[in-house]
Amino acid sequence: MEDEDAGPGGGGEASPPHHAAASGDRARDMSASPTSSRSVTQTVNGSHRFVIQGYSLAKGMGVGKHIASETFTVGGYQWAIYFYPDGKNPEDNSAYVSVFIALASEGTDVRALFELTLLDQSGKGKHKVHSHFDRSLESGPYTLKYRGSMWGYKRFFRRTALETSDFLKDDCLKINCTVGVVVSTMDYSRPHSIEVPESDIGYHFGTLLDNKEGVDVIFSVAGEKFHAHKLVLAARSTFFRSEFFDHESDEEKNEADMGNEIKEIVIDDMDPTVFKAVLHFIYRDNLVSDDELSASSSGCSIFDTLAGKLMAAADKYELPRLRLLCESYLCKHISVNSVATTLALAERHHAMELKSVCLKFAAENLSDALMYLQL
Repeated sequence: MEDEDAGPGGGGEASPPHHAAASGDRARDMSASPTSSRSVTQTVNGSHRFVIQGYSLAKGMGVGKHIASETFTVGGYQWAIYFYPDGKNPEDNSAYVSVFIALASEGTDVRALFELTLLDQSGKGKHKVHSHFDRSLESGPYTLKYRGSMWGYKRFFRRTALETSDFLKDDCLKINCTVGVVVSTMDYSRPHSIEVPESDIGYHFGTLLDNKEGVDVIFSVAGEKFHAHKLVLAARSTFFRSEFFDHESDEEKNEADMGNEIKEIVIDDMDPTVFKAVLHFIYRDNLVSDDELSASSSGCSIFDTLAGKLMAAADKYELPRLRLLCESYLCKHISVNSVATTLALAERHHAMELKSVCLKFAAENLSDALMYLQL
């Protein structure tokens, strides 16, 4: 098909009048602002440590039979590590141990990268690592088609070599697994979007506490005075709500409205530093600084640290979020020599998340924990 002749001399129409060109300019001026979008593909990573205690007892369970780790979540999917002490492949006649990572939840065409690390327990750091994170793959990430799909090694390690190596200590193996689930997200611009800053309500309430504006209650803690606001305390804590309002008669309310004297409450079971940190949380919704928390932690029992005392205060004043913040902080500092006292603290103050972490940590480091207790 030939193009139509649009050049001069073809007998075409005259040029459009000026007002038509102006109309076109206005149309261009009123056109929408250009938009853009960007597809971002990356991995959502997560790790799990699988401790196999009693390796010698697991041997002989049979080729193709495995010990499974607890499931763990990465990228919205459940995963598990399978360890085959007699190998997965019958043709190998139990000469190798096999290790696989399995998709343990429903999923279709889940793409992921994997890393398996057999930990050297001698302290030399010579771990056996199989990783896809630091090298390019010809066909890209691995695809797991359905629940039960696995990736791993039938010949992960020759059994005779493993049993005389530094990877096996006290009849225990430790395997780290990292899964990186591939996800794609769309990032696109909105031509007329307005950025909204993070909430600053905590800052303003903190200022209210610092400036002592409108205070109507004073706490006396070991001789130190703390000014506060009943309504703020009651809004944050059912303990304070009950203390200030639930049992107050109409006559008492009228007397409080008519009087100008601020009520003073004596607290004789708490350090001023702890109560100050409680007020900090109530008004600002976060913990005091790490420097303040860590300053109280050297050379003393977990019960005597600021974090430990704050957890007790959270239990007393019915502040579940404060308790959870303390649990999160203490969780990061669990060690072989502190796990027993941390567990006792969690038991005493109903810190179920921290208790669970302590029990798992103790199980994974049982031999070291027992050795410490014997010292």
